[in-house]
Amino acid sequence: MSLITSETYSVIVGLGISGLSCARHLARLQDQGKTGRFVVVDTRENPPLDNQLKESCPGVPLICGELDLELLEGAAEIIVSPGLDTNQSPYSELKKKGVSIVGDIELFARQAKAPVVAITGSNGKSTVTTLVGEMAKTAGLNVKVGGNIGVAALDLLGPIEPDLYVLELSSFQLETTDSLCPAVSTVLNLQADHLDRYGNMVAYHTAKQKIYRNCQQSVWNKQDMLTQPLLGKESKTVAFSTAEPDLKEFGLRQYDDGLWLCKGLTQLIAASDVLIKGRHNLSNALAALALGDAVSIPMDAMLETLKHFKGLSHRCEWVAEIEGVQFINDSKGTNVGATRAAIEGLAGDAPNIVLIAGGVGKGANFSELTAPMTDHCKALVVYGEDRNAIADIASEDMIIKVTESLESAVSEAKALANSGDIVLFSPACASFDMFRNFEHRGEVFSQVVADLERTA
Repeated sequence: MSLITSETYSVIVGLGISGLSCARHLARLQDQGKTGRFVVVDTRENPPLDNQLKESCPGVPLICGELDLELLEGAAEIIVSPGLDTNQSPYSELKKKGVSIVGDIELFARQAKAPVVAITGSNGKSTVTTLVGEMAKTAGLNVKVGGNIGVAALDLLGPIEPDLYVLELSSFQLETTDSLCPAVSTVLNLQADHLDRYGNMVAYHTAKQKIYRNCQQSVWNKQDMLTQPLLGKESKTVAFSTAEPDLKEFGLRQYDDGLWLCKGLTQLIAASDVLIKGRHNLSNALAALALGDAVSIPMDAMLETLKHFKGLSHRCEWVAEIEGVQFINDSKGTNVGATRAAIEGLAGDAPNIVLIAGGVGKGANFSELTAPMTDHCKALVVYGEDRNAIADIASEDMIIKVTESLESAVSEAKALANSGDIVLFSPACASFDMFRNFEHRGEVFSQVVADLERTA
């Protein structure tokens, strides 16, 4: 308590990427005389971003170790990392006492003036966020992209407002956000995820639905009713799906010359001209078109972007072809829904996929993978903490290999695949049993494949 006087102060809890961005933001406001003192606390004795805090916010106190409840209770506001569950102690008790608990997106919303495209969902949100940003750039707009992807939202703020912000938002970030008023919002899809934190789908659904609060327009997935905004009938909304669209909706329509992305009856672009492949990526493209249309990004610029956008690393990313076998890195497939989408998006007429899966399941029900694996996978190779749980839900007719590491899983998959097959690395699990994050996991997969290619 000696670091804080009787004056009003705020506390930032957690010195991660978002916590550091919050500290820099408050330091800027402090220099402008727009906020009071603040302190950063972290339960770790040596937070990895300690030196960066000292460099960018000299003089800001950092308190490490066990949380000081008296310090928290005396704060005018507590700013928490998205990884902290504010429904658990001590934050649940602090909220009951009237202490304001917010996150970085709430601080962003209080300052940002330009229109915001707000994007969430269980799967595809990074791809759609990046794609909308690229569409805006192609149109010549000054756009800033970030949030739960790339640059922290608060680091997007500057002295000159852009034409548009495009933000990926996680359910964790939405929990502590109330002031955001997006120009358009979307929940792309909703699959069981983070049940280790939420306990059930109702709580997860409630957190995701917060993105629609105060939005001027909404975009939702007509094939996933859980994404439908719980708003009044007077709210402006548009749907997308991979089925045939109704008037003003975005969808797919079959013509004599092939499949087309359409708005109502208007043909926009042939599916064959969209560079990112797989039916799930056509859904992502339709969502991006609907979002961009809502904020008046010119259609020509959006369609041109779809012809050249290669997608993101670790999201159904082509890695190599070895002896006629395609190796695909979908390390971002951290939940069952993402892996199901990848399987169905890449499937051929006959089972042609050797699936590599495994890691930390986060309490997921893997049985939702049984049908798509039975229909489209010739073999399953599992590794990691929950490898047996995934193997247990596979069809008895499927070839199943249980391995101890990702490296051995890739070798097994290569041995099982024939020319014309696909080795799909889509774990359906989190990475933190063996890797720093999904990016590190995907890099290891790609390196193992590269080593196999050199020796083939």
